[in-house]
Amino acid sequence: MPEKFIAVLNGPNLNLLGTRQPLIYGSDTLADIERLCDATAGAYGIGIEHLQSNHEGELVEAVHRWRESALGFVVNAAAYTHTSVAIRDALATIEGPLMEVHISNVHAREAFRHHSYLSDLAAGVIVGCGIEGYRFAIERLVTLTGHRPKEA
Repeated sequence: MPEKFIAVLNGPNLNLLGTRQPLIYGSDTLADIERLCDATAGAYGIGIEHLQSNHEGELVEAVHRWRESALGFVVNAAAYTHTSVAIRDALATIEGPLMEVHISNVHAREAFRHHSYLSDLAAGVIVGCGIEGYRFAIERLVTLTGHRPKEA
């Protein structure tokens, strides 16, 4: 594990990106998101710890594992955003800032997607920017934690 890192957590069904509902989520894959996150954080000399899981408890365990050591968290909890008090309670224990990300504009979708159990904990919420939202979230965490680009 890198000394300085940002935890990037992706929830259920995000492993199917690129093939699942491309009109909503686009054609980018989870691997594309991971490469984008690694490159963005790498420009600041910061590593990324990635986890995607379809299992709520595995996401909670990752938060517990990294809650004191991560500089911050980027979380796309997917459907768990709207249902999981367990993930919310775990994220309430983290030391660094939290950025909530959604690839689609959840506010332009079904009414049940309009409520997030995470947003009140987040330093920022990025919706509807595609996978670029992850880059924006990492850059915001870098700003919030006072990091600068690494020297060339």
